[in-house]
Amino acid sequence: MAVTHLTPGPTLRRARIATSTIFAVHGAVTGTFASRVPWVADHVGTGAGGLGLALLMPGLGALLAMPVSGRLAHCFDLRMLIRVLIVAWAAALMLPALPTSLPLLCVTLVAYGATAGLADVAMNAHAVVVEEGYGRSVMSGFHGWWSLGGLAGSVGGVFAARAGLGAPLHFALTTAALVVIAIAVSFGLLAHRPEPTLDEPPAFSLPSLEVLPIGLIGLCAVFAEGASLDWSAVYVRDLLGSPASTAAATVSIFSVCMAVARFGGDWVVRRLGPVMAVRLSGVLATVGALIVVLATPAALVIAGFGLLGIGIAVVVPLVFAAAGRLPGHPGRNIAGVAGIAYGSGLIAPGIIGGIAHVSSLTVSFIVIVGLVAIMGLGATVLRPRRESL
Repeated sequence: MAVTHLTPGPTLRRARIATSTIFAVHGAVTGTFASRVPWVADHVGTGAGGLGLALLMPGLGALLAMPVSGRLAHCFDLRMLIRVLIVAWAAALMLPALPTSLPLLCVTLVAYGATAGLADVAMNAHAVVVEEGYGRSVMSGFHGWWSLGGLAGSVGGVFAARAGLGAPLHFALTTAALVVIAIAVSFGLLAHRPEPTLDEPPAFSLPSLEVLPIGLIGLCAVFAEGASLDWSAVYVRDLLGSPASTAAATVSIFSVCMAVARFGGDWVVRRLGPVMAVRLSGVLATVGALIVVLATPAALVIAGFGLLGIGIAVVVPLVFAAAGRLPGHPGRNIAGVAGIAYGSGLIAPGIIGGIAHVSSLTVSFIVIVGLVAIMGLGATVLRPRRESL
């Protein structure tokens, strides 16, 4: 990705802090919603099958929105674009708590997913700019802040559930706080537009063949992440008979394990390289997923989710960094990878629910075992084409 290298100084450090906070805000929205999925399901009166259908809708919204994000990143300054989209994403958190029927829930989750996808592409594009300025791997740390935000959101869900607080008020209070934070820190982001020599991408573009293999590695990791975030609480509550607070805490443990691994991920990548880092990740994630599938004690299953989180933690940051280094339009490349990877993550909960409807949640998570194993085996596609880490 061709950008002007910035000497690490106050401006670049401020941009790194601002970008980290934006990632945390985005993660907090996701974690907040994930922790209250059982409440949403009960509110609209649906079981695993209906919930699975509803959770397909964010994926549909993201897949419809992401192909246009490359054009947005080309036409608008990234700082302004992120400011608008992250506020829209925080506001979208209130939507899933409003419907009282499954069809209305599906409609609102399409909008929810669309804003998630657009904001995600914009902030990752800015993260690549900051990483290029530093001249070393810092992408994993940004995603660590996303996981930390997810942890904060899920912990808030635990306390809200214990207090008997309804999701509408819980989501509204969370949205208000996140909007204030996002607007305040957005002034520290870098003003950035693509190189003027780059041709304007089409208004709607699909991923290129060059992006596809990188996106497929991201697909495996994000599918496992999306399934775990939205179904781990249901898994522990319904299959193991654990209380709602324990189920919500499972999301928190999964998120904190991902956060810790991502904060150490840049150190690991600089020493092992992206290929070996993803191979090791594949082994850890596969073991964790197998524990979830085979174990019955709740504590062991929760530990399996934690190990799964550690295993997939650094893969998504490496996927975006690899896309940013590809030749061509950076916004289009990042949008292409995001469309494949995050689209799958948003679809994953619905697919897991569909499989659970015809069989069981245990069988659903066997799919995760296979995907994270493939993720590790395909690590070679992330080999840098030039020395950048």
